[in-house]
Amino acid sequence: MLYRSHVMVCGGTGCTSSDSDKVAERFTEEIKKAGLDKEVLVVRTGCFGLCELGPVVVVYPEGVFYSRVKPDYVPEIVEEHLLKGRPVKKYLYGESVTEKAIKPLEETPFFRKQKRIALRNCGIINPEDIREAIAFDGYRALAKVLTQMTPKEVIEEVKKSGLRGRGGGGFPTGVKWEFAYNQKETPKYVVCNADEGDPGAFMDRSILEGDPHSVLEAMAIAGYAIGANHGYIYVRAEYSLAVKRLKIAIEQAREYGLLGKNIFGTGFDFDIEIRLGAGAFVCGEETALLNSVMGRRGEPRPRPPFPAVKGVWDKPTIINNVETFANIPPIILNGAEWFSSIGTEKSKGTKVFALTGKVNNTGLIEVPMGTTLREIIYEIGGGIPNGKKFKAAQTGGPSGGCIPAEHLDTPIDYDSLINVGSMMGSGGLVVMDEDTCMVNVAKFFLEFTVDESCGKCAPCRIGTRRMLEILEKITSSKGEEGDIEKLEELAKTIKATALCGLGQTAPNPVLSTIRYFRDEYEAHIKEKRCPAGVCQALLRFYIDPDKCKGCGICAKNCPVNAISGKPREPYVIDQDKCIKCGTCIEKCPFGAIYKK
Repeated sequence: MLYRSHVMVCGGTGCTSSDSDKVAERFTEEIKKAGLDKEVLVVRTGCFGLCELGPVVVVYPEGVFYSRVKPDYVPEIVEEHLLKGRPVKKYLYGESVTEKAIKPLEETPFFRKQKRIALRNCGIINPEDIREAIAFDGYRALAKVLTQMTPKEVIEEVKKSGLRGRGGGGFPTGVKWEFAYNQKETPKYVVCNADEGDPGAFMDRSILEGDPHSVLEAMAIAGYAIGANHGYIYVRAEYSLAVKRLKIAIEQAREYGLLGKNIFGTGFDFDIEIRLGAGAFVCGEETALLNSVMGRRGEPRPRPPFPAVKGVWDKPTIINNVETFANIPPIILNGAEWFSSIGTEKSKGTKVFALTGKVNNTGLIEVPMGTTLREIIYEIGGGIPNGKKFKAAQTGGPSGGCIPAEHLDTPIDYDSLINVGSMMGSGGLVVMDEDTCMVNVAKFFLEFTVDESCGKCAPCRIGTRRMLEILEKITSSKGEEGDIEKLEELAKTIKATALCGLGQTAPNPVLSTIRYFRDEYEAHIKEKRCPAGVCQALLRFYIDPDKCKGCGICAKNCPVNAISGKPREPYVIDQDKCIKCGTCIEKCPFGAIYKK
C-alpha cells in the first residue's frame, strides 16, 4: 500500500525511556479517528541522533522535525499537520523554524555537516521489519559478493577502501580479513564486538537497535571472504532492546534464506548466534571477548598468536565492532574509491561519535574523518550551554585523553588524535566547560579502569590502583611535592608492561591532563585549591554579610550545626565543622552563601 505521509517515531533506547511508545500508539489511534489510516503510516524507527530532544517524531515527505513530543500533543499534530497540512510550530525543533520557512531535518545545523554511512538507515526504517531493510538495499551487497566476486576480490575491495577498525585500535579491516583468509586451518569464525563499555558511548547500541540487518549482512560477507560459516555477536545483556531486535532480525533473515544454508542458491552457508556479555569492560578487548564467547573467564591473553590465527576454539577468527561492519555493505555496493574519497589520507570514511557532556546538542553524530573538533562542538553541537567557555574534550573513553582549547582545530582522525595525546577509541566524545576540574576527570576515568581491571597482570591490577591513590590524595588536600612525577613514572611503566590494551591505555587520561593542565595539579598540591571549585575537600563555604538577612534557614538545615548567628544579623560558618555538603547553598533563599 502507498501512503502519502510517514510519521517516524524514534524507537531507540533514549526516546523509548521517554515514552515514545505511547506517542506512537497515540498517533495510530488519532490517525484512525481522523480517517487517515489508509493515507498515513506510523513507523517506529531507530535513533535519529538528537537524543536529548526525545521523544522525536519526523513527518515525511516534508522532513518536519518534532521534538520532546508528549502523547497530549498528538491530536493537535494530526488535526493541523496531517489533516490540514499546517505543521504545528510550537512543537517543532527550534533550529528548524525560521521566519520564512520550516527547514527539513537534513538542513538543520545539527545534521547539515553530517554524512551518514554507518547510520544510514537509523531513523529511516522499521528495524523489526526485514522488508524495509531490503527496500533500502539490505542484503544486496551480500548478493553481489556471492554471485559476482571471489573471496579474494572482496578482501581487496575492503583493503582499497582504507576502512580501519572503528572499535579503538584502528587496524586496517581488509588486512585483518586477509590474515584469516590465508590460514589453512578450519573451521573459521566471524565475531562482532558489540560490548560497548566506554562511559558515554552508545554508537554500537544505536546501530543494532536501528539497523541490525546491516550488521548481519556484513558478517555474512566477512564469512564468505575468509571462508567461515559461523558468526557470533557478543553484546552486553544490558542492551535489552538491541538484543531483542537482533533476535528478530536473525529469525527474519533465516526465514528469507539470507542466513543459514545455501544462501542465494550459491552453496554458501552462514549462520549467527548471539552471546550475551555480563558488562565487564575488559571483555571489549578482543582476546578477553573470545574467552567469554567460549564460556571462559573474560581475561586477555598475550598476543601473538592473534585471533586471525587462533581465536574462538583456537581457530582462525576475525573480530570487528558494530560500526566497522555497518560500513561494509555500502563499500561493496558503491566501491572502494567512493569510500576512500571521504575523509583524510590515512583515515578514510566517516566516524560515529556519541557527543555528550557540556554541549547544547547532545546525541549521536556521524561526520567525515578530518572534521575538526571546533566544527563538531560549535556547529553540530551548538556550542557550550550558558555562555561558558570550552575547556577540554575527552575522546576515546577511559583509554583516551583530554584535548584542550588550544587544539580545537585538530582534525578528528586516528593520527591527529594520537599526536595530541588522545585516541579515537570507539567514539565517545565528552565535552567539558570551565567548571570542570581536570584532576577530578582523571580520577573519574582511573576509578573506572581500576574497577574494571580483570586483575590478571600486576601492572594494571596494582599500578593503576597506586595511581588512583595518588589522585585521591591530591583531590582531598593531601597532595605532596613529587606526586605529579610519581604519576608520570607509574603511567609510563604501566603503558610499557601491561598485558592488554585496557592496561596499556589506562594512564592516558592522567598523562593528557598533566600535559595540558599541570597548573591545576600544582594548585591542588601547592595551594590546596581546586581552581574549578569541584573538589569538596579543597572548598570553603562563606556567607556574604551584605546579602544575609539573618533568617536562620541555613543553620536549621545544616546537618552538622556548622552555622551559627543571631536573628536578623549575618550568620557565619565554622570551617572546622563544615562538611561541605552544599545544603546551605541549596536552602538559602537570598543567594547569600557561596563556595570558594
